[in-house]
Amino acid sequence: MREILGRRRKLRLWRKAAARTARLDAAVAFAVEWNWPVLPGAGLRATTRTAAGAVCSCPDPDCVVPGAHPFDPGLLAATTDERMIRWWWARRPDAPVVLATGGGAPCAVSLPAVAGARALAALDAAGMRLGPVVATPTRWSILVAPYDLERLGELLYAKDGVPSSLRFHGEGGYLLLPPSVAGTGQVRWERAPLAGSARPWLPDVEAVVDALVEASTSTPGGGSRLAY
Repeated sequence: MREILGRRRKLRLWRKAAARTARLDAAVAFAVEWNWPVLPGAGLRATTRTAAGAVCSCPDPDCVVPGAHPFDPGLLAATTDERMIRWWWARRPDAPVVLATGGGAPCAVSLPAVAGARALAALDAAGMRLGPVVATPTRWSILVAPYDLERLGELLYAKDGVPSSLRFHGEGGYLLLPPSVAGTGQVRWERAPLAGSARPWLPDVEAVVDALVEASTSTPGGGSRLAY
């Protein structure tokens, strides 16, 4: 029995070490190979679960996005400097990888997971070319080319209505990237970047927003419920 428990413990330690290495490697790749500014997220406390759910490492006991937001350093510290990134993750190896959206970096549009699956099916049926898509158990995020708030405002103003469940991650925003873990679970690629690509191709926001609005309004619970 001791031998079996010892093997299980070694396996858990190996998996933990492998996950930490994967996060650091991903953060460096995003920053150095793709020039995407990143920083460590707040992460979860060592005791990750209570009766109320995951416990964020930030000081807010009622944090609504546990582990899934910048904390220390703040969002403005996001960088593509490899030395800084390695320094951060050497001290916080379990921190999720946060992308600072906008500027020259990708933006994103996110929606509840069920609506996200419907939207991707509609876009595929229409022959729309998509870039990377990030998924959590509750929300999917389609990465799009950078846009500014004025451009986004004009686009949304032309719509009859925009579901409140849609979120737009533009200038001054952020998004968790794989292989992070947050309060809602594992962050993964639903559509992974093409292997070996120098920098992932991204569609314009106008090309995808119509399908996202339609999917959100036609999915039960997808139009007004702000599922994290």
